[in-house]
Amino acid sequence: MKATHHSSPLSEQIDLGPLADLPGFWEGTGFSLIARPQFSGSDNGFFLQLNLLRETIEFTSIGSPVVNRGSRQGDIAIGGVTYLHRVTDATTGAALHIEPGTWLNVPPTQEPASSGSIARLATIPHGNSICLVGSSEIAELPPTIPPANTVPFKMGGEAPPAGTKNPFPEYDLSCQTRFRTDPLPAGITQDLIDDPNSALREALKDQEPIQITRLITMSTSGGVANIPFIVSNANTATVESVFAIERVRTRWGATVLQLQYSQTALLSFGGLTFPHVTVGTLIKAF
Repeated sequence: MKATHHSSPLSEQIDLGPLADLPGFWEGTGFSLIARPQFSGSDNGFFLQLNLLRETIEFTSIGSPVVNRGSRQGDIAIGGVTYLHRVTDATTGAALHIEPGTWLNVPPTQEPASSGSIARLATIPHGNSICLVGSSEIAELPPTIPPANTVPFKMGGEAPPAGTKNPFPEYDLSCQTRFRTDPLPAGITQDLIDDPNSALREALKDQEPIQITRLITMSTSGGVANIPFIVSNANTATVESVFAIERVRTRWGATVLQLQYSQTALLSFGGLTFPHVTVGTLIKAF
């Protein structure tokens, strides 16, 4: 007897949507700013760690649609890519970060009502797991990149407006302190500390953007899960990120795919919330 396989129409297409250019191998550089808890000896209870980064991200397309079964509407098929993000210190070569995860392209739905969305799921070996949900957009050219806030603020309060002076000497390179990265890697300036997104604008300065697709995501309710140690010592409650897939013409006349990102995770301890900001610019190599 011949077996018959009844395939669902959902299995006939893989729709990556705004993620279509991600599969492949990307490499580049970046910058990280994090105020990490200092258990003893510090007047302000933290140490400001500043790192120049070398980064790679490898994206792999999921080979078939991921079917989510509906109870209040029909089934949906999700397209997606898995990824592995590796980060090392550009000065010392030391390992800093490794992050396996998944990007998803979620189609429009009736329950809940949505015109379509994207999602990023990731796990970090410090003991964090995140689910970020958002949307994509085609950016206007030339692109506008707003500043990233690095000024700590009262726990439960609002982040200060752009241009607010940082009250902590650890963030001021004109102040001597034992509680900041020393020696400071060449290339880290006061402007970079005040606004890490300035590195993204600098990278675009000698390029001609042709098309930019932004992937804008943030943690939803319950979107960050942490091990108990992190909850007690430096709770990470929210994460938001913007990844920009850019087709640009370089100053040498070549057209390349470039990935720029800016991510802010908010760490809360000692009555304050500290923005942990990471930015990067990577080129699609393969």
